[in-house]
Amino acid sequence: MVTYSVFRRLPFSNFSTIAMWNTNIREAVNEGYAENALILFRQLKQNGIEPNNSTLPFVAKACAKLSDTKWYQIVHAHVVKSWFHSNIYVQTAVVDMYIKCGQLDDACKLFVRMPVKDVASWNSMLLGFSQSGFPDRVLWVLRQMMFSGVRPDSVTVLALTRAALHITNLKLMKAIHSFGIRIGICADVSVANTWIAAYAKCAHLALAEVVFDEIDSCLRSVVSWNSMIAAYANFEKHNAAFNSYKRMLHGGFLPDISTIINLLSSCMQPKALFQGLLIHSHGIQLGCASDIRVVNTLISMYSKCGDVDSARFLFDDMSYRTCVSWTAMISGYSEKGDMNEALTLFHSMEAMGEKPDLVTVLSLISGCGLTGELELGKWIDSYSFTKELKDNIVVCNALIDMYGKCGSINRARELFYSMPDRTVVSWTSMITACALNGEFKEALDLFFMMVGLGLKPNHITFLAVLQACTHGGLLEKGFKCFNLMTEKYNVIPGVDHYSCIVDLLGRRGQLKEALEFIGSMPVKPDAGIWSALLGACKLHRNIKIGNYVCERLFELDPQAAVSYVEIANIYASAGIWDEVAAIRTKMKHLQVRKSPGQSLVQGNGKSHVFTVEDRGHPEGLYIYDMLHGVTSHSKQELIAHMEKISRLELE
Repeated sequence: MVTYSVFRRLPFSNFSTIAMWNTNIREAVNEGYAENALILFRQLKQNGIEPNNSTLPFVAKACAKLSDTKWYQIVHAHVVKSWFHSNIYVQTAVVDMYIKCGQLDDACKLFVRMPVKDVASWNSMLLGFSQSGFPDRVLWVLRQMMFSGVRPDSVTVLALTRAALHITNLKLMKAIHSFGIRIGICADVSVANTWIAAYAKCAHLALAEVVFDEIDSCLRSVVSWNSMIAAYANFEKHNAAFNSYKRMLHGGFLPDISTIINLLSSCMQPKALFQGLLIHSHGIQLGCASDIRVVNTLISMYSKCGDVDSARFLFDDMSYRTCVSWTAMISGYSEKGDMNEALTLFHSMEAMGEKPDLVTVLSLISGCGLTGELELGKWIDSYSFTKELKDNIVVCNALIDMYGKCGSINRARELFYSMPDRTVVSWTSMITACALNGEFKEALDLFFMMVGLGLKPNHITFLAVLQACTHGGLLEKGFKCFNLMTEKYNVIPGVDHYSCIVDLLGRRGQLKEALEFIGSMPVKPDAGIWSALLGACKLHRNIKIGNYVCERLFELDPQAAVSYVEIANIYASAGIWDEVAAIRTKMKHLQVRKSPGQSLVQGNGKSHVFTVEDRGHPEGLYIYDMLHGVTSHSKQELIAHMEKISRLELE
């Protein structure tokens, strides 16, 4: 067989048979030279050689890769005029060509007119509908296929799995799994690998593990291990991913770039930094640490682990950067709260001719919400409008969330009510914005309006509503929403939801009821739940329950400074100074340190962080001189006001 690289140097006259032409057209397509494959087809016709039923499927495949309207119409015309226009393989290839070119309606019309359809024909339509996000039509095609007496195969099940993935429907995924077992393709390792990924994306890690464990050890491939490691990464289970990697190496499998990327993706949290360093080192040993995909993932990993300096070192060392590279670094600074550097990089990105994408802008919006930088947020809003990104509902949702966190509830409202379409995320973002800004009644009104429109709230929606009830002291409505969540919408409460109820009971002074509620919870209370109750004990000066709660917090984290400070404040409010002194002594003995408070002030487009007792700001002398002047002026105004009140009382 003549390879395409050799063929390019040979004259066309050397290929006298259709078999030789077909071989080289196929080689051109497989090696990524789709356009050249079509040129070969044209040369074949010019040389007076008639294509056969093997030629046209290869040519259709080349068109599918190019997705060019002119080419696929020309090829279809050749098919219609050929002797093979009714050949099932040729017809299936043309249907597949139209699907891959995004012409699903044309593909459907051709498919319906096919007098005979085999499993490959049906699979092409199934894949087309699943890739285009039409799960209902996928199931309809499957029913028609079964009714026609065509037996499904592994490709059929893969198409069905993609449909389930598109809507992340666990119930449908389980049904497809059962269907695959029934038709006897569960032993197919490619299907099993896909099921592992599908269950992970449907948020069911246990079933992904079951599928992996059921693959015969002699049939497992690198893809199988990569799928399982990726599943652990999806759940941020870095230890499980790392242990799988060790088992993979012990089994004699050679990791590839996907293995390293999946492992790094599992380490996107501060406590996983050490494992991330080890994987980085192993990536260097394997010779894949210079791959741009690996470097981009490393930048994200180091940033999310809190080591932004290492991420920046890798970024600065890159000879070539993609939009993903810039976005990963900008996102790193945004998550750290360093919006000055994030914006500087953003402008550098544009200056270098790299166009920011949706994810880049979303990173900046998220950073503004995190730091409360309203003015920068307004600029990004304007930028999104100019670049026509504001038409995207995801950007609008992010802007509502940002405005809510920055305290600009009116701008959040304007944007929310101007949206032509709203998703559950849109409603949830607006409810959260109201809850954060003290508009508790509006938050509840929006929630019931959303439910009335037939939208199904998710666990985040209920968390926002419960937070609104908590801060508004709406105990009865809080329990009503909690019961709605569990009884009507079958949303399983998480520790955050339970924490809201505990906080709600505590704020209303029902400390014993809150303690009983914690005892009845089906999940183990975490530090957040106990802290909520401790805060209520401080508010209502309940030393007895406060002591009990502190003991539970010390069991969870003996070094938690907040617990010591809160119980000390409870004793101080009751005037029990001996106990306050004892708490402080204990803190010194255990070397427990409280992080100093910080304030963030924006001025001239930049953010300035001030820490308690830290006077290291470059303009500190001027700032504190001004503060002293403002304080003195306030005291004088207060004294004058009090004197005025005294005079009025005497008169």
